[in-house]
Amino acid sequence: MILPSSTRVYLVLGSTDLRKAINGLSLLVTDIPEMDVFSGQLFVFCNKSRTLIKILYWDRNGFCLWQKRLERHRFLWPESREQALELGSGELSWLLEGLDPMQMQGHPSLKYSTMP
Repeated sequence: MILPSSTRVYLVLGSTDLRKAINGLSLLVTDIPEMDVFSGQLFVFCNKSRTLIKILYWDRNGFCLWQKRLERHRFLWPESREQALELGSGELSWLLEGLDPMQMQGHPSLKYSTMP
């Protein structure tokens, strides 16, 4: 899945009944404070057995739902007490590849300023 680096990705933590489709998942997003299901941001859900991920997002004039099911392995889903966890698009790629996005770290960002 190739995404622009500016794409905001939110993991909806805990396990989700992924028999839900677009309507049920979008209602779960509206229950999270300060989240807008129509923003174009990606909302990622995982089932209890951590073998299935669904990604919900709004694309101009309708919802899109993307799904990945693992046949032999499990996703490394973060443990947290928060409702949603923000990731970058690179971290989402790591998660989908089977890596732990909470353990992976790239080089830190550099910030330059001119000294007077």
